[in-house]
Amino acid sequence: MTSHDDDVLLFRNTMRITDGHLEEFREAVTKAVDFVRQHGPQLMVQTFVDEERMLAHSFQLYRDSDAVRLHWELSDPYIQDVMKHCRVEHFEVFGEPDAEVAAGLRSALGEEGALTFAPRLTGFLRFGDASPGQEDRPGD
Repeated sequence: MTSHDDDVLLFRNTMRITDGHLEEFREAVTKAVDFVRQHGPQLMVQTFVDEERMLAHSFQLYRDSDAVRLHWELSDPYIQDVMKHCRVEHFEVFGEPDAEVAAGLRSALGEEGALTFAPRLTGFLRFGDASPGQEDRPGD
């Protein structure tokens, strides 16, 4: 038995920020995330910056490969702006994208950074304000 959760894709992009570009990188990422918050298909986007090592880690959760394609179509100018200030060191795909998305990732990264795929074993998604049982907690 399969569910829609079987198609979920989680991307982790580790980027090396170009020396002297930290503020420009921050501005470009903030603009990109603001855009996808309003228009993008992602279920979740989180970006973290390790200033000491000049690394950034971006996590993006997609419902399926169609959502990834839509993201690429809508967000290309924002992606290009971010990439002016960094390079991909490692790109991890958790889940199994279709052949077109996998090929698109390989093509986009080329020789720039390592690309790995890890198939999904099991799990679930829970989005919302309450976790199971939370509404029954004493003192609430």
